[in-house]
Formats: sequence, structure tokens, C-alpha cells
Amino acid sequence: MRKAHVLAGLTALVLCGASAALLAGEPAPPTIAHTSDWRAAVRQFAEANLKHPAWGASHSTRDYELAKAMAATDHVTLDDDVLYATAYLHDVAAFAPFAKSGADHGDEAARIVDTLLTGTGFPMAKIEAVRGAIRTHMFQRDPVGPEAIYLHDADALDWLGAIGIARTTALVDSNGGQPDGPAAVKRLEGYRTSVPPRVISKAGQALLPERVREVQEYLRQLRNESANLRTL
Repeated sequence: MRKAHVLAGLTALVLCGASAALLAGEPAPPTIAHTSDWRAAVRQFAEANLKHPAWGASHSTRDYELAKAMAATDHVTLDDDVLYATAYLHDVAAFAPFAKSGADHGDEAARIVDTLLTGTGFPMAKIEAVRGAIRTHMFQRDPVGPEAIYLHDADALDWLGAIGIARTTALVDSNGGQPDGPAAVKRLEGYRTSVPPRVISKAGQALLPERVREVQEYLRQLRNESANLRTL
């Protein structure tokens, strides 16, 4: 009986909190479903809530698949639970309502990821490895551990090649704001020079030359066809 009263009280508190958020005009943040398949739930959460042409769920899928492929090439064993959760949740704090003003999205995502995964069936003993990989997924940072390294490299390589061009172009403000076309080109040129030195794995380094060539050829053609960007 006492347990039932406690559960009823907790339920009331949750409902009151949700009601208060709704009354304040702030919908409760989305959560990951608690099902028998935490991986499917995480992916469904990402596909439903992390929508962006440059760093949405499709980017997460590419990061996951490329990290696995590079590790296999290097004969490195990864903890797939850690890699999967990290790949699909590493950019969660780039999206409202999870974004925090003034905080790096990787740091904030690492801080809150346990609240998203608790109760989903994810093996929480591995949460610190997930935190570490999320925190260092950007190419400027220094990953530690195999899952962190291969996610980091996959994320970096996704800013190069044809896919990097597509992602960077997708950032252009269609209403004429920033970044405009020339600013996006400048960003892409920055990736071409700043990303390669930060790729760590042997498999990742082997992929660099072709992806860099694709960007270089694109930029050459673009300059030729836009009067050196003046008519872009």
C-alpha cells in the first residue's frame, strides 16, 4: 500500500511538472521511448527530433557506419553500444530544447546524455564512454579511446568530399542572411585545410586524399563559373 502511495505521488509530481511547463508555454522536451529495443528507440528519437540537413539523423547514420567501417579496416574492435548511442546523440544539444546558450553543443550533449538514455535499456555502465566520445566528436578536439577516435574521424570526414560540400551548402541562408554563398565557400575552404591534420586513424587518413580532391575540384570549378565567386 505504501509503495502504491509513493508511486501515485511521483506520478502526480510528474504530471504537475508537465502541466506547469504547458501553462508556461514550454512543452516538455521529447524523450527516448522505453521499449525492448533501445537502439530502435534512439534512432526513432533522432529521426523525429534531430532534423537538419547538415547535422541531423542522416549525418548520425553516416558517422555510425563510417566509424564502424574504418575500425574494421584498422582491425580495431569497438563497443557497438557506445558507438551507436554516441553517433545518434552527439549533436542533440545543437537542437532546441536541448541547446544551452553559451555552451558548446558537444559539452552540453555529454552532460545531458544520461538523462536521455536512463530507463531505455541502454547499459548505463557504459555511459561515461558515451560522454567522452560525445565531448570530443568535433575535429578540433582530442578523443581518447577507440569509440571516441573513430566517431571523431567519421565526423571530421563528413565535412569533406561530396557530402561535406552538400552539408556546407545546406547551411546557406535562403533568405539572404548569413552564411551566404561566399561565406559557405570560405567555410568549406577552411574545412579543406583544417580537418585533414586532425584525422587520427589510419583508415581515416587513407580516405582523406580523395575527399580533399573532391573539395578542391569543386572549388576550382565554382570559382571558374562564378567570376571567382563575385556572381555567386
